[in-house]
Amino acid sequence: MKLLVLAPRGYCAGVDMAVRALERALELFSVPIYVYHQIVHNTYVVSSFSGRGVTFVDSIEDVPDGAVLFYSAHGVAPAIRAESARKNLTVVDATCPLVLKVHHEARRFADGGATVVVVGHAGHDEVVGVMGEIANRAVLIESADDVATIGIGDDEPVAYVTQTTLSLTDTRTVIDRLRERFPSIQEPPRQDICYATQNRQDAVREAAEEAEMVIVIGSENSSNTKRLVEAAGERGARAHRIDSAADLDFTWFAGVSTCAITAGASVPESLVRSAIEAIAARIDIEIETRDLTVETQRFALPAVLAR
Repeated sequence: MKLLVLAPRGYCAGVDMAVRALERALELFSVPIYVYHQIVHNTYVVSSFSGRGVTFVDSIEDVPDGAVLFYSAHGVAPAIRAESARKNLTVVDATCPLVLKVHHEARRFADGGATVVVVGHAGHDEVVGVMGEIANRAVLIESADDVATIGIGDDEPVAYVTQTTLSLTDTRTVIDRLRERFPSIQEPPRQDICYATQNRQDAVREAAEEAEMVIVIGSENSSNTKRLVEAAGERGARAHRIDSAADLDFTWFAGVSTCAITAGASVPESLVRSAIEAIAARIDIEIETRDLTVETQRFALPAVLAR
């Protein structure tokens, strides 16, 4: 069987920065270090840090006064920042700069008097943070069908922003519907979909023209991982999401002559290598690397870690 190892895959610049930042914090601060929600949406990464004295919390009330608190790559709402200050926390903000860009855009639109339509998935950490920036001027929609139900007058000022980890194909449909209903809708100067998310989807779509099956490594709560599974299906390839090599089912490979493998933006390369090794141990494979593009973006660590 030919195994196409797709690139780009795995860590994006934002995830890489957040993970490096937490590694650096473990060197600088005494444990426990607290993280508001998961540092990134990957169970392996989270469990690895948990075993080293990092405590992940879903409520800031669980963080003792004066402790060290990380904001995850997905960002937080202003209310969390205010509560952190009240509790005198040492804050390490590991929010991805591309997510912060969406926060800034949403505030700018809302400050200008527009109701801001947030295109994203309800409950996703990134969406919760953006909605919290403009709570009284935000409307969340998840699909093109939701556009008709938006309670905004046709003559009212309206703008939109999107979650960064969506599929560009699906988002384009939603945006086209918004433009039809609100011809004067205000738009971000550049698309909000993360370049790394788009690159990984494009690589999968291209490979799915050749491969009958695509193995996608990533956790269930990872939005960008789910979009990779969907991207494979769009081109007619079977796709299976796994957390790690332990989840491989070798009955999937029966009759498959070409398989592709990739990983979501929160997945360390070690999980990819383990999966490839597990496949090679059971199947005679010819490995071929497919590089769609080279990513050179890199984000600096939060300033507090440099002091």
